[in-house]
Amino acid sequence: MRYITTSLLLLGLLAVSTNSFAEEGNKNMENKVVQTAGRQQLGDFAPMFAKLNDDVLFGEVWNDETLNLKTRSIITVVALMSSGITDFSLKYHLENAKKNGVSKEEIAAIITHATMYVGWPKGWAVFRLAKEVWNEEKPALTGKEKHQNSIFFPIGEPNTAYAKYFIGQSYLAPLTTKQVPMYNVTFEPRCRNNWHIHHAKNGGGQMLIGVGGRGYYQEWGKDPVEILPGTIINIPSGVKHWHGAAPDSWFSHIAVEVPGEETSNEWLEPVTDEAYNKLK
Repeated sequence: MRYITTSLLLLGLLAVSTNSFAEEGNKNMENKVVQTAGRQQLGDFAPMFAKLNDDVLFGEVWNDETLNLKTRSIITVVALMSSGITDFSLKYHLENAKKNGVSKEEIAAIITHATMYVGWPKGWAVFRLAKEVWNEEKPALTGKEKHQNSIFFPIGEPNTAYAKYFIGQSYLAPLTTKQVPMYNVTFEPRCRNNWHIHHAKNGGGQMLIGVGGRGYYQEWGKDPVEILPGTIINIPSGVKHWHGAAPDSWFSHIAVEVPGEETSNEWLEPVTDEAYNKLK
């Protein structure tokens, strides 16, 4: 009776999976299944078994285009589960099922459905293995991580040396300190530096090049200018200004120190919340 029940279960799952995954067609068959485990592990001890395993079971049956690989994986998992096999071979086929497109939600539904026919202890045993195979979900990326993935240059380390001149957290990544020094400066949302002036007897000043996110630059007495990737801001020496992130966005720019004589920076008062909150 147990074998009749198992056969009916496999036939039912075959019908469901064939209909549900019909859109898959035979696209998985473009990747031919190649197996060498039989020869590697039993080639000397049982060469006929190794040949049947590698060449017939996987070489011919698994590559038969009548069923796609996703459907074959589901059938195999259920067949092993119904037989009470919950060792490394089942884990291999669970991994194979995942590789062939079976999602975490689908395998959970498949195991649950099969459990109703083959028994609760087998369901528990298979779920333990399935959780190991589908337990690769990565934690959601932080805003900083998402921003780093969107820009070419590194965010760098917390800008502790100049933290007292910033509202919010900024980061600094030196790109080069030779010839023309260049730094990638990153601001978390709402972070901005204080008003400041780059002084120089001759030359000097600074250039900003937007590389990621959205930010602002403002000169004293003028309207703020939005900085987007590719925006270039030329800041002459002697001009009072500030720059930083938009309220809702991480922001990075390259800061280029323009060579000059007797250069220095004068840090001034913070940009007030009242003034900053007028930004869009």
